[in-house]
Amino acid sequence: MEAVQTWVSEHKLTSIGALWASGIGASLVAYTRTKSPLKPSLRLIHARMHAQALTLAVLSGAAAYHYYENRADQPKPFADGSAPNVTQLVEWQLHCPF
Repeated sequence: MEAVQTWVSEHKLTSIGALWASGIGASLVAYTRTKSPLKPSLRLIHARMHAQALTLAVLSGAAAYHYYENRADQPKPFADGSAPNVTQLVEWQLHCPF
């Protein structure tokens, strides 16, 4: 499982593109299996919409994962009342998301 996570982390756009293409394929297969009265052009439009919704969900999940992953690596603010040195302030500003 860790190997898959590492590969996806290194090849983000490839994995999202593959997911989009597989979403279109799965939706087209699902519409073809059902004997719906839709024309092929409408089937393709619906397949594209389903694939886009799936891609947006995956991108939202990836953004949330990236946000929380980077947030865990951030240094914590100084709450003990001691004055931070210059190195700690620079490190804090570099890792601050804002």
